[in-house]
Amino acid sequence: MSQSDKIKLTSLSSKGGCGCKIGPADLAAVLRNLPAQEPNPQLLVGLDTSDDAGVYKLSDELALVQTVDFFTPIVDDPYAFGQVAAANAISDIYAMGGKPLTVLNIVAFPIHTLDKQILTDILRGAADKVKEAGATLVGGHSIDDKEPKFGLAVTGLVHPDKVRTNAGARPGDKLILTKPIGVGILTTSIKKDQLAEDEIDRVVRVMSMLNKTAAETMEPYDVHACTDVTGFGLLGHASEMAKGSGVGIRIAKGSVPTLPRVRELAEAGFVPGGTKNNYAHLEGSVTFAEELDQIDQWILCDAVTSGGLLIAVEPKQADALLGELRAAGVDAHQIGEATDEHPGHIRITV
Repeated sequence: MSQSDKIKLTSLSSKGGCGCKIGPADLAAVLRNLPAQEPNPQLLVGLDTSDDAGVYKLSDELALVQTVDFFTPIVDDPYAFGQVAAANAISDIYAMGGKPLTVLNIVAFPIHTLDKQILTDILRGAADKVKEAGATLVGGHSIDDKEPKFGLAVTGLVHPDKVRTNAGARPGDKLILTKPIGVGILTTSIKKDQLAEDEIDRVVRVMSMLNKTAAETMEPYDVHACTDVTGFGLLGHASEMAKGSGVGIRIAKGSVPTLPRVRELAEAGFVPGGTKNNYAHLEGSVTFAEELDQIDQWILCDAVTSGGLLIAVEPKQADALLGELRAAGVDAHQIGEATDEHPGHIRITV
């Protein structure tokens, strides 16, 4: 058996996947001290919002969408890690309404202490996912690092008039989520050897699924806002949408799709630190129904890796979009709505 067959990648880092993100409170404290940029009329989406990617207008017909994302191993299989990391990075392009064009690999790897085949398998997994997305690998950068990390810088294209941001939701819009949550709790459980192989395979399938179909399906609809759900959790990203849009958001906990065993494992103590940080950061921004206990609240704040799209759509079109998403094989659910009550605040019902 080779080293690549025996190594447990998740044991090589203290955190995994999007749970590695600097917490939203700490990140805000850093970014608020940066000097203001000179205004640029070509910059359609930049640092002023908490959007998924930047958008730069090239012409009246064309704009660039740019993003970067990388993290430590979220699963132990190198090929699966490469697929998940690639799907996660490319997702930001889809969330902005764009189509991925080119990618650059970002690699940190202990090249002298781990089998080189492990890195080969990570890159192969990413390459297959990039090909599935219809994008082209054009290069990358690597460093020798004791803790493995991998991700992509991605450039996409979008029509300037078709950019989706997280800041356009309107009162009455229905909220649709295209992947289940609970990934952070389950991947923490993977590190602790709590999941069977078929359960690991199910989580990997969810994380490695591109948001391509969901993005293409929503394109002709009146989608007023969109974001992908990743490290700040469902409620963290919903909060960014609420504040950016100046709306309130109401979410029904019972309508939110959740992966199997998430509550059981959370009750057993496998709640990642990133999830608890998300929960703490949202204090004062979210009101939970009294019937929802601490576990319910943590699950809604769970730090997701390569999650689904959170879509705010014109209410009269919600049923049609939901039906078309499901017909296309997307596990989509309507989970709530935007309101004109308490702008910037989220209310969770049962």
